[in-house]
Amino acid sequence: MSEAIIKVEKISKSYKIGETIHHDTLRDLLTDSFHGLLRKKEKKIHDNDDFVWALKDVSFELKRSEVVGIIGRNGAGKSTLLKILSRITEPTKGRVEICGRIGSLLEVGTGFHPELTGRENIYMNGAVLGMSKREIDRKLDEIIAFTEITKFIDTPVKRYSSGMYVRLTFAVAAYLETEILLVDEVLAVGDLAFQKKCLGKMEDVARLGRTVIFVSHNMGLVRYLCEKAIFLDNGRVEAIGSSGEIIGRYMKNILSDENVNNSGLIPAEKKRVKTESASVISAAIEALDKKSSRQFDIWEPFKIVIEIESFQSDLTIIPWVFIYNSFGDTVLTSFYYDNAEKIKGNQGSNIKCALIIDPNFLMPGRYTVSVGIFGPLKVIYDWSEHILSFEIGNSFLSGRQFDGRPGVASFPYKWEVV
Repeated sequence: MSEAIIKVEKISKSYKIGETIHHDTLRDLLTDSFHGLLRKKEKKIHDNDDFVWALKDVSFELKRSEVVGIIGRNGAGKSTLLKILSRITEPTKGRVEICGRIGSLLEVGTGFHPELTGRENIYMNGAVLGMSKREIDRKLDEIIAFTEITKFIDTPVKRYSSGMYVRLTFAVAAYLETEILLVDEVLAVGDLAFQKKCLGKMEDVARLGRTVIFVSHNMGLVRYLCEKAIFLDNGRVEAIGSSGEIIGRYMKNILSDENVNNSGLIPAEKKRVKTESASVISAAIEALDKKSSRQFDIWEPFKIVIEIESFQSDLTIIPWVFIYNSFGDTVLTSFYYDNAEKIKGNQGSNIKCALIIDPNFLMPGRYTVSVGIFGPLKVIYDWSEHILSFEIGNSFLSGRQFDGRPGVASFPYKWEVV
Protein backbone atom coordinates (compact mmCIF):
# COMPACT_ATOMS: atom_id res chain seq x y z
CA MET A 1 0.00 0.00 0.00
CA SER A 2 1.29 3.46 -0.88
CA GLU A 3 2.52 5.62 1.96
CA ALA A 4 0.55 8.66 3.08
CA ILE A 5 1.86 11.91 1.62
CA ILE A 6 -0.60 14.15 3.52
CA LYS A 7 -1.95 13.57 7.03
CA VAL A 8 -4.53 15.99 8.42
CA GLU A 9 -5.40 15.47 12.08
CA LYS A 10 -8.35 17.29 13.64
CA ILE A 11 -7.53 20.71 12.20
CA SER A 12 -9.79 23.66 12.97
CA LYS A 13 -9.50 27.25 11.82
CA SER A 14 -11.27 30.25 13.34
CA TYR A 15 -11.31 33.86 12.18
CA LYS A 16 -12.25 36.93 14.14
CA ILE A 17 -15.13 38.64 12.35
CA GLY A 18 -13.98 41.88 10.77
CA GLU A 19 -10.29 41.25 11.48
CA THR A 20 -7.86 41.99 8.69
CA ILE A 21 -4.13 41.61 9.25
CA HIS A 22 -1.55 43.37 7.03
CA HIS A 23 2.19 42.96 7.46
CA ASP A 24 4.07 45.93 6.02
CA THR A 25 7.46 44.94 7.48
CA LEU A 26 9.25 41.82 8.62
CA ARG A 27 9.12 43.20 12.16
CA ASP A 28 5.29 43.34 11.96
CA LEU A 29 5.17 39.75 10.74
CA LEU A 30 7.46 38.48 13.51
CA THR A 31 5.59 40.47 16.16
CA ASP A 32 2.24 39.10 15.03
CA SER A 33 3.63 35.56 14.88
CA PHE A 34 4.94 35.92 18.47
CA HIS A 35 1.55 37.10 19.70
CA GLY A 36 0.00 34.21 17.81
CA LEU A 37 2.17 31.77 19.74
CA LEU A 38 1.04 33.36 22.99
CA ARG A 39 -2.58 33.04 21.95
CA LYS A 40 -2.05 29.36 21.13
CA LYS A 41 -0.38 28.83 24.49
CA GLU A 42 -3.46 30.22 26.19
CA LYS A 43 -5.51 27.56 24.31
CA LYS A 44 -8.56 29.77 24.07
CA ILE A 45 -11.54 28.25 22.36
CA HIS A 46 -13.48 30.80 20.31
CA ASP A 47 -17.16 29.98 20.58
CA ASN A 48 -18.62 33.47 20.85
CA ASP A 49 -20.18 35.66 18.18
CA ASP A 50 -16.87 37.46 17.49
CA PHE A 51 -15.36 34.37 15.82
CA VAL A 52 -16.40 32.10 12.98
CA TRP A 53 -15.09 28.56 12.43
CA ALA A 54 -14.06 28.07 8.80
CA LEU A 55 -12.97 24.49 9.58
CA LYS A 56 -13.84 22.25 12.51
CA ASP A 57 -12.08 18.95 13.40
CA VAL A 58 -11.13 18.01 9.83
CA SER A 59 -9.15 14.76 9.48
CA PHE A 60 -8.09 12.65 6.47
CA GLU A 61 -5.08 11.00 4.82
CA LEU A 62 -4.02 11.08 1.17
CA LYS A 63 -1.60 8.65 -0.42
CA ARG A 64 0.93 9.27 -3.16
CA SER A 65 -0.48 9.55 -6.70
CA GLU A 66 -4.08 10.00 -5.49
CA VAL A 67 -6.24 12.54 -7.33
CA VAL A 68 -8.81 13.87 -4.89
CA GLY A 69 -11.67 16.32 -5.35
CA ILE A 70 -12.80 18.63 -2.54
CA ILE A 71 -16.47 19.56 -2.97
CA GLY A 72 -18.98 21.59 -1.00
CA ARG A 73 -21.04 24.74 -1.18
CA ASN A 74 -19.52 28.22 -0.97
CA GLY A 75 -18.34 28.86 2.58
CA ALA A 76 -17.85 25.15 3.32
CA GLY A 77 -14.13 25.66 4.06
CA LYS A 78 -12.57 24.31 0.85
CA SER A 79 -10.28 27.27 0.14
CA THR A 80 -9.30 27.59 3.80
CA LEU A 81 -8.26 23.93 3.80
CA LEU A 82 -6.03 24.44 0.76
CA LYS A 83 -4.43 27.52 2.34
CA ILE A 84 -3.54 25.46 5.40
CA LEU A 85 -2.13 22.63 3.26
CA SER A 86 -0.03 25.12 1.27
CA ARG A 87 1.25 26.78 4.52
CA ILE A 88 -0.27 30.15 3.68
CA THR A 89 -2.11 30.10 6.98
CA GLU A 90 -1.80 28.00 10.13
CA PRO A 91 -4.66 26.06 11.72
CA THR A 92 -6.07 27.30 15.03
CA LYS A 93 -5.99 23.71 16.29
CA GLY A 94 -4.76 20.38 14.96
CA ARG A 95 -1.76 19.42 12.85
CA VAL A 96 -0.82 18.67 9.24
CA GLU A 97 2.02 16.41 8.04
CA ILE A 98 3.14 16.77 4.42
CA CYS A 99 5.86 14.68 2.77
CA GLY A 100 6.86 16.50 -0.39
CA ARG A 101 6.94 19.84 -2.17
CA ILE A 102 3.65 21.58 -2.93
CA GLY A 103 2.72 23.58 -6.01
CA SER A 104 -0.51 25.53 -5.57
CA LEU A 105 -2.95 27.51 -7.68
CA LEU A 106 -5.10 29.33 -5.14
CA GLU A 107 -6.19 32.97 -5.11
CA VAL A 108 -5.06 35.11 -8.03
CA GLY A 109 -1.56 36.42 -7.36
CA THR A 110 -0.86 34.25 -4.32
CA GLY A 111 2.90 33.67 -4.01
CA PHE A 112 3.88 36.38 -6.49
CA HIS A 113 5.74 39.61 -5.73
CA PRO A 114 3.98 42.44 -7.60
CA GLU A 115 7.19 44.39 -8.29
CA LEU A 116 8.97 41.43 -9.91
CA THR A 117 8.47 40.43 -13.53
CA GLY A 118 6.79 37.20 -14.57
CA ARG A 119 10.17 35.63 -15.32
CA GLU A 120 11.59 36.72 -11.94
CA ASN A 121 8.54 35.33 -10.13
CA ILE A 122 9.06 31.96 -11.81
CA TYR A 123 12.59 31.79 -10.40
CA MET A 124 11.44 33.04 -6.99
CA ASN A 125 8.70 30.38 -6.75
CA GLY A 126 11.14 27.68 -7.82
CA ALA A 127 13.66 28.78 -5.21
CA VAL A 128 10.98 28.74 -2.50
CA LEU A 129 10.23 25.14 -3.49
CA GLY A 130 13.93 24.29 -3.04
CA MET A 131 14.74 23.95 -6.74
CA SER A 132 18.12 24.91 -8.15
CA LYS A 133 18.52 27.52 -10.87
CA ARG A 134 19.51 24.75 -13.27
CA GLU A 135 16.26 22.88 -12.59
CA ILE A 136 14.22 26.03 -13.18
CA ASP A 137 16.19 26.86 -16.35
CA ARG A 138 15.23 23.44 -17.74
CA LYS A 139 11.50 24.15 -17.24
CA LEU A 140 11.47 27.86 -18.09
CA ASP A 141 10.68 27.68 -21.82
CA GLU A 142 7.81 25.23 -21.23
CA ILE A 143 6.32 27.44 -18.51
CA ILE A 144 6.48 30.59 -20.64
CA ALA A 145 5.04 28.82 -23.69
CA PHE A 146 2.14 27.42 -21.66
CA THR A 147 1.19 30.87 -20.29
CA GLU A 148 0.69 32.33 -23.78
CA ILE A 149 1.86 35.69 -22.38
CA THR A 150 5.44 35.59 -23.71
CA LYS A 151 5.20 39.25 -24.72
CA PHE A 152 4.65 40.28 -21.09
CA ILE A 153 6.92 37.81 -19.29
CA ASP A 154 9.43 40.59 -18.45
CA THR A 155 6.73 43.01 -17.25
CA PRO A 156 6.13 43.47 -13.48
CA VAL A 157 3.17 41.27 -12.54
CA LYS A 158 1.44 44.19 -10.79
CA ARG A 159 0.45 45.24 -14.32
CA TYR A 160 -1.05 41.83 -15.16
CA SER A 161 -4.77 41.26 -15.54
CA SER A 162 -6.40 38.56 -13.41
CA GLY A 163 -6.40 36.26 -16.45
CA MET A 164 -2.64 36.76 -16.97
CA TYR A 165 -2.03 36.08 -13.27
CA VAL A 166 -3.91 32.78 -13.56
CA ARG A 167 -1.96 31.74 -16.65
CA LEU A 168 1.38 32.33 -14.98
CA THR A 169 0.36 30.88 -11.61
CA PHE A 170 -0.98 27.65 -13.10
CA ALA A 171 2.05 27.18 -15.36
CA VAL A 172 4.44 27.62 -12.41
CA ALA A 173 2.43 25.21 -10.22
CA ALA A 174 2.06 22.57 -12.93
CA TYR A 175 5.56 22.58 -14.44
CA LEU A 176 7.83 23.05 -11.43
CA GLU A 177 8.70 19.65 -10.01
CA THR A 178 6.47 19.21 -6.97
CA GLU A 179 5.01 16.03 -5.52
CA ILE A 180 1.66 17.65 -4.68
CA LEU A 181 -0.49 20.01 -6.78
CA LEU A 182 -3.31 22.02 -5.18
CA VAL A 183 -5.82 23.65 -7.55
CA ASP A 184 -8.61 25.92 -6.32
CA GLU A 185 -11.47 27.39 -8.33
CA VAL A 186 -9.33 30.29 -9.42
CA LEU A 187 -9.55 28.53 -12.80
CA ALA A 188 -13.01 30.08 -13.04
CA VAL A 189 -11.28 33.45 -13.57
CA GLY A 190 -10.11 34.00 -17.13
CA ASP A 191 -11.08 32.67 -20.54
CA LEU A 192 -12.74 29.31 -21.10
CA ALA A 193 -10.17 28.11 -23.66
CA PHE A 194 -7.34 28.42 -21.13
CA GLN A 195 -9.42 26.62 -18.49
CA LYS A 196 -9.69 23.68 -20.89
CA LYS A 197 -5.94 23.78 -21.47
CA CYS A 198 -5.30 23.75 -17.69
CA LEU A 199 -7.56 20.75 -17.18
CA GLY A 200 -5.67 18.86 -19.88
CA LYS A 201 -2.42 19.62 -18.08
CA MET A 202 -3.93 18.42 -14.79
CA GLU A 203 -4.68 15.07 -16.46
CA ASP A 204 -1.03 14.85 -17.54
CA VAL A 205 0.15 15.69 -14.01
CA ALA A 206 -2.09 12.99 -12.53
CA ARG A 207 -0.81 10.38 -15.00
CA LEU A 208 2.77 11.16 -13.91
CA GLY A 209 1.90 9.95 -10.41
CA ARG A 210 1.75 13.28 -8.57
CA THR A 211 -0.85 13.81 -5.86
CA VAL A 212 -3.51 16.29 -6.97
CA ILE A 213 -6.13 18.02 -4.80
CA PHE A 214 -8.77 19.69 -6.94
CA VAL A 215 -11.45 22.03 -5.59
CA SER A 216 -14.37 22.51 -7.96
CA HIS A 217 -18.13 22.97 -8.21
CA ASN A 218 -18.10 21.17 -11.55
CA MET A 219 -19.14 17.66 -10.56
CA GLY A 220 -18.54 16.28 -14.05
CA LEU A 221 -14.89 17.36 -13.86
CA VAL A 222 -14.50 15.98 -10.35
CA ARG A 223 -15.93 12.63 -11.44
CA TYR A 224 -13.72 12.62 -14.55
CA LEU A 225 -10.43 13.66 -12.91
CA CYS A 226 -10.73 12.25 -9.38
CA GLU A 227 -11.13 8.69 -8.13
CA LYS A 228 -11.78 9.98 -4.61
CA ALA A 229 -13.65 12.97 -3.14
CA ILE A 230 -14.09 14.75 0.18
CA PHE A 231 -17.39 16.51 0.92
CA LEU A 232 -17.07 19.52 3.24
CA ASP A 233 -20.16 21.06 4.80
CA ASN A 234 -20.06 24.01 7.20
CA GLY A 235 -16.36 23.44 7.87
CA ARG A 236 -16.66 19.73 8.69
CA VAL A 237 -15.96 16.57 6.73
CA GLU A 238 -19.38 15.25 5.79
CA ALA A 239 -18.13 12.23 3.85
CA ILE A 240 -15.04 10.71 2.16
CA GLY A 241 -15.22 8.05 -0.51
CA SER A 242 -15.29 7.32 -4.23
CA SER A 243 -16.03 10.41 -6.30
CA GLY A 244 -19.30 8.98 -7.68
CA GLU A 245 -20.64 8.12 -4.23
CA ILE A 246 -19.65 11.46 -2.67
CA ILE A 247 -20.97 13.52 -5.59
CA GLY A 248 -24.32 11.73 -5.26
CA ARG A 249 -24.45 12.63 -1.57
CA TYR A 250 -23.47 16.24 -2.27
CA MET A 251 -26.10 16.67 -5.01
CA LYS A 252 -28.78 15.23 -2.72
CA ASN A 253 -27.81 17.91 -0.21
CA ILE A 254 -27.81 20.61 -2.91
CA LEU A 255 -31.26 19.60 -4.16
CA SER A 256 -32.87 19.81 -0.74
CA ASP A 257 -35.41 22.64 -0.64
CA GLU A 258 -33.63 24.69 2.02
CA ASN A 259 -30.44 24.90 -0.06
CA VAL A 260 -31.90 26.39 -3.25
CA ASN A 261 -32.91 30.02 -3.64
CA ASN A 262 -35.33 29.31 -6.53
CA SER A 263 -36.33 32.89 -7.33
CA GLY A 264 -35.61 36.49 -6.50
CA LEU A 265 -32.34 38.14 -5.49
CA ILE A 266 -29.20 36.03 -5.52
CA PRO A 267 -27.46 35.95 -2.12
CA ALA A 268 -23.74 36.77 -2.07
CA GLU A 269 -22.82 33.32 -0.68
CA LYS A 270 -24.14 31.69 -3.86
CA LYS A 271 -21.67 33.57 -6.09
CA ARG A 272 -18.55 31.71 -7.17
CA VAL A 273 -17.07 34.57 -9.17
CA LYS A 274 -17.88 38.27 -9.08
CA THR A 275 -16.14 41.23 -10.71
CA GLU A 276 -16.73 44.98 -10.86
CA SER A 277 -17.94 44.85 -14.47
CA ALA A 278 -21.45 43.40 -14.17
CA SER A 279 -23.50 41.17 -11.88
CA VAL A 280 -26.48 38.82 -12.06
CA ILE A 281 -28.78 40.23 -9.39
CA SER A 282 -31.80 37.92 -9.70
CA ALA A 283 -32.97 34.72 -11.38
CA ALA A 284 -36.22 32.78 -11.62
CA ILE A 285 -37.82 29.83 -13.39
CA GLU A 286 -41.17 30.61 -15.03
CA ALA A 287 -43.80 28.93 -17.15
CA LEU A 288 -44.49 30.70 -20.45
CA ASP A 289 -47.50 32.41 -18.84
CA LYS A 290 -44.95 34.23 -16.62
CA LYS A 291 -46.00 32.38 -13.47
CA SER A 292 -43.17 31.06 -11.32
CA SER A 293 -43.12 27.28 -11.17
CA ARG A 294 -40.89 24.47 -10.01
CA GLN A 295 -42.52 21.46 -11.69
CA PHE A 296 -43.19 20.79 -15.37
CA ASP A 297 -44.43 17.92 -17.53
CA ILE A 298 -42.18 16.23 -20.08
CA TRP A 299 -42.05 18.38 -23.26
CA GLU A 300 -43.61 21.33 -21.43
CA PRO A 301 -41.83 24.60 -22.32
CA PHE A 302 -40.56 26.97 -19.63
CA LYS A 303 -38.02 29.76 -19.30
CA ILE A 304 -35.18 30.85 -17.04
CA VAL A 305 -35.22 34.60 -16.47
CA ILE A 306 -32.13 36.45 -15.25
CA GLU A 307 -31.66 40.14 -14.40
CA ILE A 308 -28.24 41.73 -14.87
CA GLU A 309 -26.82 44.99 -13.56
CA SER A 310 -24.04 46.67 -15.54
CA PHE A 311 -21.43 48.73 -13.67
CA GLN A 312 -19.78 50.08 -16.84
CA SER A 313 -20.96 51.86 -19.98
CA ASP A 314 -20.87 50.21 -23.42
CA LEU A 315 -20.05 46.86 -21.76
CA THR A 316 -20.45 43.69 -23.80
CA ILE A 317 -22.38 41.15 -21.72
CA ILE A 318 -23.00 37.51 -22.66
CA PRO A 319 -25.32 35.59 -20.28
CA TRP A 320 -25.24 31.81 -19.97
CA VAL A 321 -27.16 29.02 -18.20
CA PHE A 322 -26.02 25.58 -17.04
CA ILE A 323 -28.51 22.87 -16.03
CA TYR A 324 -27.36 19.87 -13.94
CA ASN A 325 -29.07 16.58 -13.15
CA SER A 326 -29.18 14.93 -9.73
CA PHE A 327 -25.80 13.26 -10.38
CA GLY A 328 -24.07 16.61 -10.93
CA ASP A 329 -23.71 16.07 -14.69
CA THR A 330 -24.15 19.12 -16.91
CA VAL A 331 -27.07 18.23 -19.20
CA LEU A 332 -27.53 21.61 -20.88
CA THR A 333 -25.32 24.63 -21.54
CA SER A 334 -26.69 27.63 -23.41
CA PHE A 335 -25.07 30.99 -24.24
CA TYR A 336 -26.90 34.17 -25.24
CA TYR A 337 -24.94 34.44 -28.49
CA ASP A 338 -26.29 31.06 -29.72
CA ASN A 339 -29.18 32.82 -31.49
CA ALA A 340 -29.07 36.51 -30.51
CA GLU A 341 -26.82 39.55 -30.61
CA LYS A 342 -24.56 40.40 -27.70
CA ILE A 343 -26.03 42.63 -24.99
CA LYS A 344 -24.58 46.09 -24.44
CA GLY A 345 -24.81 47.32 -20.85
CA ASN A 346 -24.68 50.87 -19.59
CA GLN A 347 -23.49 52.01 -16.18
CA GLY A 348 -26.27 51.67 -13.62
CA SER A 349 -28.67 50.01 -16.05
CA ASN A 350 -30.51 46.71 -15.49
CA ILE A 351 -31.07 44.18 -18.26
CA LYS A 352 -33.55 41.31 -18.21
CA CYS A 353 -33.24 38.32 -20.51
CA ALA A 354 -34.73 34.83 -20.66
CA LEU A 355 -33.63 31.44 -21.94
CA ILE A 356 -36.71 29.70 -23.38
CA ILE A 357 -36.56 25.92 -23.22
CA ASP A 358 -39.18 24.83 -25.76
CA PRO A 359 -39.95 22.00 -25.84
CA ASN A 360 -38.65 20.75 -22.52
CA PHE A 361 -36.59 17.70 -23.46
CA LEU A 362 -35.52 16.60 -19.98
CA MET A 363 -36.41 13.26 -18.43
CA PRO A 364 -38.25 13.02 -15.07
CA GLY A 365 -36.09 14.05 -12.10
CA ARG A 366 -34.70 16.97 -10.09
CA TYR A 367 -32.42 19.56 -11.69
CA THR A 368 -30.43 22.60 -10.56
CA VAL A 369 -29.49 25.72 -12.50
CA SER A 370 -26.38 27.91 -12.49
CA VAL A 371 -26.28 31.26 -14.27
CA GLY A 372 -23.47 33.60 -15.23
CA ILE A 373 -22.22 36.30 -17.56
CA PHE A 374 -18.96 36.90 -19.39
CA GLY A 375 -17.54 39.49 -21.74
CA PRO A 376 -15.02 39.77 -24.59
CA LEU A 377 -12.35 37.03 -24.66
CA LYS A 378 -14.76 35.03 -22.47
CA VAL A 379 -13.57 36.70 -19.27
CA ILE A 380 -16.08 35.76 -16.58
CA TYR A 381 -17.90 38.66 -14.87
CA ASP A 382 -20.22 36.71 -12.57
CA TRP A 383 -21.12 33.08 -11.85
CA SER A 384 -23.76 31.90 -9.39
CA GLU A 385 -23.84 28.18 -8.73
CA HIS A 386 -26.93 25.97 -8.11
CA ILE A 387 -29.23 28.92 -7.41
CA LEU A 388 -32.43 27.47 -8.90
CA SER A 389 -34.05 24.04 -8.94
CA PHE A 390 -36.97 22.46 -10.72
CA GLU A 391 -38.53 19.06 -11.26
CA ILE A 392 -39.74 17.24 -14.34
CA GLY A 393 -42.77 15.12 -13.48
CA ASN A 394 -43.76 11.64 -14.67
CA SER A 395 -46.30 12.65 -17.30
CA PHE A 396 -46.31 14.08 -20.80
CA LEU A 397 -48.33 17.15 -21.80
CA SER A 398 -50.90 14.81 -23.36
CA GLY A 399 -51.53 13.27 -19.94
CA ARG A 400 -49.84 9.98 -20.85
CA GLN A 401 -47.64 8.66 -18.04
CA PHE A 402 -43.89 8.26 -18.42
CA ASP A 403 -43.06 4.80 -19.74
CA GLY A 404 -39.68 4.38 -18.04
CA ARG A 405 -37.56 4.73 -21.17
CA PRO A 406 -33.80 5.07 -20.50
CA GLY A 407 -31.64 8.08 -21.38
CA VAL A 408 -31.05 11.65 -20.24
CA ALA A 409 -33.23 13.39 -22.84
CA SER A 410 -36.57 12.84 -24.56
CA PHE A 411 -37.40 14.78 -27.73
CA PRO A 412 -40.82 14.75 -29.43
CA TYR A 413 -39.43 13.31 -32.65
CA LYS A 414 -41.72 12.69 -35.63
CA TRP A 415 -42.39 9.16 -36.87
CA GLU A 416 -43.89 8.16 -40.19
CA VAL A 417 -44.60 5.02 -42.17
CA VAL A 418 -42.40 4.91 -45.31
